[in-house]
Amino acid sequence: MLFNSLSFLVFFLVVSSLYFALPHRFRWMLLLAASCFFYMCFIPIYILILAVTIGVDYVAGILIERTPDPAWRKAYLTMSIVSVCAILFVFKYFNFFNNNLAALARVLHWNYPMKTLRLILPIGLSFHTFQSLSYVFEVYRGRQPAEKHFGLYSLYVMYFPQLVAGPIERPQNLLHQFKDVKRFDWQRLWNGVSLGLWGLFKKVVVADSLAIYTDTIYNNSRQHTGTSLLLATYFFAIQIYCDFSGYSDIARGISRIYGIELMNNFETPYFAKSIAEFWSRWHISLSTWFRDYVYIPLGGNRVSLSRNMFNIGVVFLISGLWHGANWTFVIWGALHGIYYLVWRSLKPLAAGVGRRIPPIGRVPLRFPRLAATVRASRAWDCLRDGFLILLTFHLVLLSWVFFRAANLSTALDTLRRIAVDHGPLFWDPIIVQGVLAIVLLGALDLFHRRSGFWEAPDQFPKWPRLGYSVALLFGIVLFGVDTGTQFIYFQF
Repeated sequence: MLFNSLSFLVFFLVVSSLYFALPHRFRWMLLLAASCFFYMCFIPIYILILAVTIGVDYVAGILIERTPDPAWRKAYLTMSIVSVCAILFVFKYFNFFNNNLAALARVLHWNYPMKTLRLILPIGLSFHTFQSLSYVFEVYRGRQPAEKHFGLYSLYVMYFPQLVAGPIERPQNLLHQFKDVKRFDWQRLWNGVSLGLWGLFKKVVVADSLAIYTDTIYNNSRQHTGTSLLLATYFFAIQIYCDFSGYSDIARGISRIYGIELMNNFETPYFAKSIAEFWSRWHISLSTWFRDYVYIPLGGNRVSLSRNMFNIGVVFLISGLWHGANWTFVIWGALHGIYYLVWRSLKPLAAGVGRRIPPIGRVPLRFPRLAATVRASRAWDCLRDGFLILLTFHLVLLSWVFFRAANLSTALDTLRRIAVDHGPLFWDPIIVQGVLAIVLLGALDLFHRRSGFWEAPDQFPKWPRLGYSVALLFGIVLFGVDTGTQFIYFQF
């Protein structure tokens, strides 16, 4: 059941009506039942995997809290990590490692009899695995009391708006919200619907429109010129952003209606001026998860420079592998790790140059020559920032080739064609629509970031907000692509 489907609209209306009709003490039951139904609409039997994950981490959390012995606490934590990650490994990574070992065995002329498993990856497996693990980590660190209510803990892992593609929540933010009494509020309803419409607009108007051209080119990359592949890569960069952030906004909008606030997962990442800033704006819930549960436990930046660089590299490699069991994702993560390390090495040099430039605000403006210098400095700052934004975007763009390509050889061939094959553009009317959608998206995204519209919509006048939401609705109806395309990150 996809957010961009009529069946989900019916499901959402029924659940929302019952949610506010029921007394507070029964609402968790409704949300849990709705979440089970929502997940079972994909592959029903796979809900048993969720049940195992929930059961293991629920028991582990209680045992960790009740056990004073540090050795046993660590043993229970290890049991939880190994059990949950074993499920993730079997379904997502076993065939990847098995195929690579089989290939190595053929090269070395070894007998390797292990066969691949015929398994379908459970939808959103990496997301709810990480959300469940975050609870155990927080209980182990003493920052979250173990949840004794099995139903509420199950709802924490299975909450349907963010079950299959995040954001990956922390127990401190989400668990208590299920317990707080929520009353129906028209303003909250309107804010949630508006945010959901913005997410749906990004998905069906922008992402799905661009997907038509992107899929046509990338699915037959060897039949197209480097020019067409380059344009398809630009389109894919916007497509994946709108697809993923659109899902997050719909999830946040639905939750806001229920009085439950989910974390913001995106902050206009393509306006970032460095790779570090990009990762503070892109898939924030995942990047902070790796920071808190991988990077810091490895020593973070409290170690030697060489060990710190190793820690950063490990985080980005794991991040790449988290996205998919394919060498293309590993290289995607490695590229971002290299970008980050280069930026980290050059940052002190840039800071030294910056210290030699006097702050603009301290230059007196009463003299015309100095005023002209200030204006020129501000123009230079704008040019510098624009250059850094473009540089960061194109570094990310290069990595998206590996993310989108079906395999490593296709990715390398695509880069070769982009570099040397400047043939005619594969023309399609969708190009015009895609370019217009990208321009509109950039303007609206920049407006949202500068104004803080979605974080505090009540601060804006009522009628402009109403007109904005109606315009989004008409845009969805008139220009939305009705292909039933699932969200890209469902496969992770």
